[in-house]
Formats: sequence, C-alpha cells, structure tokens
Amino acid sequence: MSVWFAHHWYAFVLALKRLIGAPIGNLLSIIVIGIAFSLPAGIYMLLGNLQAFSTQVSGAPQLSLFLELNTDGDEVAQIEARLKEHPQVASFEFIPRESALEQLKQNNGLADLVDGLERNPLPDAFVINAGSLAPAALEELRAELQKWPRIEHVQLDSAWAKRLDALINLGRLAVLMLAALLSFALVAVTFNTIRLQILTKRDEIEVSKLIGATNGFIRRPFLYFGAIQGMAGGAAAWLIISLGIHLIDDELRNLTQLYVVDFPLYHLSPEDSLTLLLLSTCLGWAGAWLSVANHLWQIEPS
Repeated sequence: MSVWFAHHWYAFVLALKRLIGAPIGNLLSIIVIGIAFSLPAGIYMLLGNLQAFSTQVSGAPQLSLFLELNTDGDEVAQIEARLKEHPQVASFEFIPRESALEQLKQNNGLADLVDGLERNPLPDAFVINAGSLAPAALEELRAELQKWPRIEHVQLDSAWAKRLDALINLGRLAVLMLAALLSFALVAVTFNTIRLQILTKRDEIEVSKLIGATNGFIRRPFLYFGAIQGMAGGAAAWLIISLGIHLIDDELRNLTQLYVVDFPLYHLSPEDSLTLLLLSTCLGWAGAWLSVANHLWQIEPS
C-alpha cells in the first residue's frame, strides 16, 4: 500500500512541477478551459435565477376551488379539514361568497349592477397554494379536488407555469448541448497539451523504459497533469461566474427596484459547484488518457 501511495504521490508532484514549469502556456490553457466552462455553467445559473425571478414577479400558480351554491357551513368545514390534511396543499384561504361579492363591487366598478342583483350569484371558494409548482403536479391536484363532494369547479391558471417550464427545459437542453460541445474542446486542449509534453520528453521516456519503467508508471504523471489542469479550469470558470455576478448584481438591483422587486442574483449552489469541478477534472483526465494512449505506444527505446 505504501509503495502504491508513493508512486501516486511522485506522479502528482511531478505533474505539479510540469504545470509550474511552463506557467504562461499552462495558464493560458487554464483560462481557455475556464472561459469554455463558464459559458454553459453561467447560462445554467441564469436559468435558475430567471425561474426564481419569474415566480417572484408573477406569483405561484393557485387553484380556485368553487363550492356548490347550496353548500352549508358543516360541509365547508369538512372541506377545510380535508385541505389541512392534504400533503400537496401548502396553504389555503377561504373566501365567503359575501366577501367575493364585495370585492367584485369594489374592484370592477360594477357597484350599480351588483346592487341591482336580487341574490348573490357567487359561491363560497377556497384559494389554494400547492406544495409543488410543477405543471403535472398541479394538474393532478386539480383533477383530485374536482372529484370531492360539493365541489362545483376547480380552476387552475397554469398556462404561464407551463410556458415557463417549457422555456426552462428548452434552455437546459441548449445548455446540455453547449456543455457537450465545449467538453470536447476541453478534451482537445488537454489532448494537445499532453501530446506536446510527450514529444518534448521523448528521450526521457525512452530512458525510463530502458531501465524498466512500465507504461503505467510513465502514464501516471500525464494523467495527473490533465486532471489538475482540468480542475484548475473548472475553478477558473467558477471565478469567472463569480466576477460576472459581482459586476452586474448592483446594476440589476437598481433595475429591479424600479419595479418594486428585490431580486439578488444567486450563485451556483455548493452541489453545482462541486459538479463543475468534478466534471472538468474528469474531462481533463480523459483528454490526457486519450493523448497518452495514442502517443506513448509509439515511443520505444531503440
């Protein structure tokens, strides 16, 4: 176990020395990787902020549950008790028919028309905030409530939620495609970097093979170099996104305050940040492995 650890530690330190040994070229490669990864990661973050902003401005979709006109107080209490126990109902508000008529009179300028009515045509109603804002979950809850006794109609205004959900899904698909393309770019950058290193160290590799070094021993420092370079590129992407947020957050606050909305930009979550670093590290390792596998076998001591 100690020998295995010593070999890997030697390869890791050697990879760091190679990274530091050519600071300008390696720094430029890291910056290129960082810019490439900051594009899909930044768009992904902006989509999450857009979803949060749209929810804040438009409000969460609600279900309006209208009761039959002849529903008595005991039946209203039973429905209220069932709503309190329902796991998909986050909160609700009961609106008596008298309050609904008064609001209609005040908000729509229909006081004369309402006063001319012989009786109140409006039913009692519940306005429900669902626990899940997913369109499918809202539709499922609407269909379930519609089957309850004494329920005349359940209205769900989820058109905007469906449009937003479709837009976010389209954006995430575009981010996935962009990330896939730029991942190939990261692999290509690492592939070329390792290829140049192999060519410049050809004599050293030949001597190592002459004294009995295995391909695995020779390959290991290059793999660590690719992984470290990829991780550094992921960290650079994270810093680029952080800088972008810092630069536009103040101006965005000034803009949103004009609409009486407080909306700070949110950074990548710890889970997303860790995923970014792991993905860039793995892609750097993959590019190094492909390069070593493609070129190392061509070098044999003469």
